[in-house]
Amino acid sequence: MLFVELIRHKRDGQTLSAEQLKALVDAYTDGELPDYQMAAFLMAVYFQSMNPEELAAWTEAMLFSGEVLDFSDIEGAKVDKHSTGGVGDKVSLILAPLAAAAGLKVPMISGRGLGHTGGTLDKLESIPGFDVNQPVGRFKELVDQLGLGLIGQTGEIAPADKKLYALRDVTATVECIPLIASSIMSKKLAEGIDALVLDVKVGSGAFMKDIGRARELARTMIDIGASMDRPVRALITDMDQPLGLTVGNSLEVIESIETLRGEGPDDLTQITIELVVEMLDVAGQLDDRDQAFKELRRLLDDGSALKIFADIIEAQGGDPGVCDDPNRLPSAAHTVEFCADEPGVIRSINAEQVGVAALELGAGRRKKEDDIDPAVGLVFHKKRAAQVAAGEPILTIHYNDDANLEGAKQRLRQAIEIGTGDINEPPLILDRLK
Repeated sequence: MLFVELIRHKRDGQTLSAEQLKALVDAYTDGELPDYQMAAFLMAVYFQSMNPEELAAWTEAMLFSGEVLDFSDIEGAKVDKHSTGGVGDKVSLILAPLAAAAGLKVPMISGRGLGHTGGTLDKLESIPGFDVNQPVGRFKELVDQLGLGLIGQTGEIAPADKKLYALRDVTATVECIPLIASSIMSKKLAEGIDALVLDVKVGSGAFMKDIGRARELARTMIDIGASMDRPVRALITDMDQPLGLTVGNSLEVIESIETLRGEGPDDLTQITIELVVEMLDVAGQLDDRDQAFKELRRLLDDGSALKIFADIIEAQGGDPGVCDDPNRLPSAAHTVEFCADEPGVIRSINAEQVGVAALELGAGRRKKEDDIDPAVGLVFHKKRAAQVAAGEPILTIHYNDDANLEGAKQRLRQAIEIGTGDINEPPLILDRLK
């Protein structure tokens, strides 16, 4: 097959067949198709897009470029959640044990943070001993016995996506919705799940800055799921300020434990329960939405979900004692309060700048190979629409290195706007799609 002809066809807006798209994916995965030709093809897709049939075929080829897990021998509905990423988004750490406590099976394969957004794996690895690198056989055992497993992507799952993602990152084709959707869906469907719930973030701290593109991305992934007989639901949620009160790996684990005790902040608790309700619904296990909310709240309040979190920590080599004593988690050597310069109302908190401030402290990565400091980060005392007095603490900075402190403070000054007048708080959940 002459791949240059396929590149030309897509450049000129022509439709490619499933066979042609599979040939492109297979050749690139095997090293037969060089980076420069695949880069040209990706740029052609960026400008010409793909129709639904092309996108379904492209995603399927990526999905079957490696191992596809099979959980069919495990009783129960296998459902996962995927977030498009944000600041302070520790939902997965709460949602997976809560969903398992509600009777679902949650085979969760997560990623690491890069730039201003945090990663579930980094948060888990701040728990002493926690091992996210579980063999597939052990992963299946965890899902069967405990109702969940929390691991990183193996080299065998969707290897085409791993190569394509790295190439997109250096060829200015990351923002292309068909390429984003196929990347997410090929990895998630390779988990062997029966259904998927999406948390598509929109706002200053999200990849999608406006709700129109967030809806387009959600609808594209729902349609891909439908083409493969996998029901997909999506919530469009607000990421114009950090979620919860903490930003930083061990700090977010502490907040997750507090939420699993029923003592978490309202926004984090609400969005987690909403997503689990959607998981129950898409699995065909929801009879009464209000009753499901009450039951999930009970599973938090009575410690059922926290017990499962402690069990999975222990099963994956970690210290379950952190659930009783968060002081066993890494902690920073220093703290300092970040205070309001003037009285007024917090009119906005730019989540992206907050995420970059945490990165400045060492909580995140600029490059994939960078190390992170699990102990550092931010704890908010006031958020959007709160009244503050001059000199009143807005947040506490947890840090280890004085050299990073001033840069983080400068980012926070840029991020937090204090003014006058009432603030109309947007809803946490902006839309639901199915």
